[in-house]
This record gives sequence, structure tokens and C-alpha cells, in this order.
Amino acid sequence: FVSGPQPPGPRTDHRAPPSTGAAACAPGYRAPVPSVLWFRRDLRLDDNPALLAAAEAGRDGVVALFVLEDRLLASAGAPRIAYLVDSLTSLNESLDGGLTVVRGDARTAVPAVARDVAASSVHIAGDHTPFGRGRDTAVEESLGKIGVRLLRAGSPYAVSPGTVRTKSGTAYQVFTPFLRAWLATGWPAPAGSGRGTVPWVPAPAGAGADRLPHTPDLGPMRLPRAGEERARRRWRAFRDDHLADYDRTRDRPDLPGTSRLSTALKLGEIHPRTLLADVSEFLAGDRDEHGRAGAEVYRAELAWREFHADVLAEAPSAATRSLRVMAPTDAWVSGALEHERLGAWARGRTGYPMVDAGMRQLLAEGWMHNRVRMIVASFLVKDLHVRWQRGAEHFMRVLVDGDVASNQLNWQWVAGTGRDASPFYRIFNPVTQGLRFDPNGDYVRRYVPELADVPGRAAHEPWRLPGGIPGGYPERVVDHAVERAQALADHARRPRV
Repeated sequence: FVSGPQPPGPRTDHRAPPSTGAAACAPGYRAPVPSVLWFRRDLRLDDNPALLAAAEAGRDGVVALFVLEDRLLASAGAPRIAYLVDSLTSLNESLDGGLTVVRGDARTAVPAVARDVAASSVHIAGDHTPFGRGRDTAVEESLGKIGVRLLRAGSPYAVSPGTVRTKSGTAYQVFTPFLRAWLATGWPAPAGSGRGTVPWVPAPAGAGADRLPHTPDLGPMRLPRAGEERARRRWRAFRDDHLADYDRTRDRPDLPGTSRLSTALKLGEIHPRTLLADVSEFLAGDRDEHGRAGAEVYRAELAWREFHADVLAEAPSAATRSLRVMAPTDAWVSGALEHERLGAWARGRTGYPMVDAGMRQLLAEGWMHNRVRMIVASFLVKDLHVRWQRGAEHFMRVLVDGDVASNQLNWQWVAGTGRDASPFYRIFNPVTQGLRFDPNGDYVRRYVPELADVPGRAAHEPWRLPGGIPGGYPERVVDHAVERAQALADHARRPRV
């Protein structure tokens, strides 16, 4: 790592204008004035409004900056750090080695770089998370003290949080009316930026992208390769081969029915505006009813992502606290029992094959199919009686696509505590969910090798096999019917407000 920005000393590199001497006084001399593009969740060159703004402001080029913030690194699990390093490496290659990387507190690092390169302005995409808003305000104040502006252009969303509001000016509480308003609001066409948009100013001495951290050892976990071009290839393949069937295959973890772009969207390797432009073009074509339905459902899933971001921006406490109380405090296990149940769930050793397959997919890939995320979350909260926050914490440690708004609010959706959440009394039966969405048991056998020889649907109920449960696979940790009844009884005792 770079140890962090140091107070600027005498300028010795070729970009620094001489402060004295004949060159500074020569007729026609013009000091170089670059701008800084501070990358965060927009690790791409195409469709990047902040890049266009930086190119317009920086008459002598743009410094591409990424800050490895200690607080964010500390909260990110090894999978997310590994993917980030790969994504930054790919971005640096697109910049012909021009990425400036520093480690430290952005409140001091960004002003130090801006001062070191004599920047006219620093450009960012807006950050609407509670942490990001506070950080950006502090950086803006620090830059203002040295006469440098912080300018925002765009955000990680097609429609920035806070934009879609009811007629009375309040945030939407229910998704369907939000979706209608979101569609009516619309979004701009993709920004026309790209690799050749601007000349990149070399990094200050000692701050190049070769100072990225080493990739953490992930053991047997295997992540997809990162980067903007790979994200675009994945999107094109999904768009061409699976978008039309999305409404029929998205809930089938045994089929390649999803785009698997959640990680690329999290880091901004591709922007939802780019996807939506293609979806609109797809819908404008000569499509049958099924093809249109697939594209419309995919568009609605992107809107769910934006709804959750809007909820978190309006209610920052949702990152850690339930927006509604669905059970009394004594409904949740604690101490040794919580530790035991959480451990069995996290290792994929609950004895319920659909749950275990999902948790083992997470351990193997740092990712899990969305339908299975709902199944395993319901099982933790309503069968094992563990608070949703514990599951959300585990997901954020292991998921490569871990995003505060999407992760926390989806957990609250399952727990019944969030905005427009699933009712608490909707308790997923892990067996019937498996039989419905993995009807031949292929997903289970892919991730639970103990059941690899169990044929067909029988893989979802190994305790019913004539010879008993295959060796090495655990007994069920709880009886679903008993725990379902307990969850409903706890819900009936919830505090009435």
C-alpha cells in the first residue's frame, strides 16, 4: 500500500509549474491545470457522467484517483477486497497505467492529491449511503479550504435516491407505486464517455496502481474475473440468450436464468442506465408476449435495487435497525444457542438440502442465487429464530456483491420489518421451495456432494430415503413445522404500537 498522502513538499515532477525563474515569467506561459476524477462505485470509462465533467473541467487532462479507505476495507470481507483489486487492476489497464491509488482517510487523501497536482476541481458520482454522504461533505469542506471544488455528476443509480417522491413530497413506502413513478420519471441516455474521452495525467510519484494490495487468499472460493469489459460481455450474453425468458427462469437456481451482474453493478463496472437502454431497445423490437414479460420483469428488478437505495437514503437507521417490529425481544435466541445455530447455517450444515446448497454456494463462489437468498434468510430468521442482523452481517462478510442498501433491505424484506416487506407470517418451507424451484434436485447435488448420488426430487428430503440419510450429511437441526408454529406464536405477541 501507499502509506497515505503526505503534506505537499517542493514540487519536482514535470507537471508542477515552476514558482520562480524565467519559465514562470515567460510570455504565454500557462500553468497546467488538470482535474481529478475520484472513482468510487463507478469503476468504468463508458457511460460515466463524472468522467465527462472532469474532461470538460481539466484543460490539461484528468488525474484518475482511487482511495483505499481504511474504514471501508475493514468492513469488507476478503471476497469483496479480492474482486475490488481485480476490478481496479482492470481499470488501470484501461487507463494505460494511469490510476492514482492512495490509502488512508479520504478527507485528507483527496485534498492532498488535488493540491499536489494543482487541480482545478475534483469530480465524483454522488454517493447516497449514510457513510458516503458524510464523507463527501467532509471532503468538500476540506477541498474548499484550498480553493478546489467538489462537483457531483450522476450516481450509481438510473434515478438517484430522493428523486422519486409522492405528490405530497414524501418517500414511497410501497414498491409498486414507486415503480410506476420511477418509470414515469425516466432517466437520461447513457453518457457518451469512453476510453478516448480524455488524456490521463500520470500518478504522483509513489501513488501508482502498482501499489494495490495483494489479493487475499480465498482458499477454495473462486470468483469471476472483474472489469468493465467482462461485465459488458456478461450483459450482452444474458441479453441475447436469456432476457426474454427472465420472468420464467429467474427463480430457478438450477438454470442460467439471471444476469449475475450484481457485483458489477455494486462497483459500477456497468451502470443500470446502460442496461435499461438495452432493455428499452429490446422492448421496442418485435417481441412476443413472453419476451416482453421477461424484459419488463428484469427492469422491475433493477427498480427494486433503486427502491432499496431510496429507502436507505430516507431512513439511514435501516442499515442496522428494523423499520418495524415483528416479534418481541425474547423471540430471538442468544448466547451459545445463537452461535450454534448461526454456525450450522453459515457452514451449510442444517440438514435441509436447499438451505445447505445455498450456503455452500456462497462459500464456493461468494455469491448466491436471489431466490435461494430468500430461502436461507427465511430459515435463519423464522426457523432458527436468529435476528436478521446476524444473517445480514454474515452476507456482508462473504458476498462479493455486498451492498448495504440491497443487502440490509432485502433481509428486512424477508424478516417482514422493512418497507413493503413480505409479511412475517409468510414463512418459506425449505422443502417445498426446493421442490418448486429445483424440481430435479440438480442445484442441491451441485453444491452438496453428500447427496450427489440421490436421484431427482428425493435430494430435497434425504431423511425419507429407504437407507437413511447418506453418510456425512447432517440430521435436521430443527423441525420446520414446530419452528413455523413458534414463529407465528411469537409474531402474535409482537408489541402493538
